[in-house]
Amino acid sequence: MKSLVYNFFNDDEFLRISNKIKEAEKSTSGEIRICVKEKISFRDRNKSLRELAEIEFNKLGMHATRDKTGILLYLLLNKKQFYILGDSGIHEKVGDETWQKVRDEMQQKFKDGKFAEGIIWGIERVGKILAEYFPIKDGDTNELSNKVVLEN
Repeated sequence: MKSLVYNFFNDDEFLRISNKIKEAEKSTSGEIRICVKEKISFRDRNKSLRELAEIEFNKLGMHATRDKTGILLYLLLNKKQFYILGDSGIHEKVGDETWQKVRDEMQQKFKDGKFAEGIIWGIERVGKILAEYFPIKDGDTNELSNKVVLEN
């Protein structure tokens, strides 16, 4: 049985997304992750999208970055929903309204069936915002993987 994720993306697009994260992180001390989840478990069915993103954020160790500058783009495919969640260091300087604007732009690309392009655009935009508030520092290291996280 073919995975739902491949109705939206192919392997080449996942590589392009990972490369875009690497490129975006060259100008910021922030850490960007993408999680694509096919569906939620029965146990999590009553949780909000934000709660699901928070669970994933913690599971990926994003709360443990040096400056609390992790940001997660969390996609839930079967519900056709996604959420942008920034850590406390980001949230202090960049409010939810900024991420809602990014979300709305991404959503438009998704509605046009351009899923990879929407994510790549989102990464570029998030990277620029992070670079403005959290420029790259001396001795900065890539604290988290740039690989797209796929979950059933």
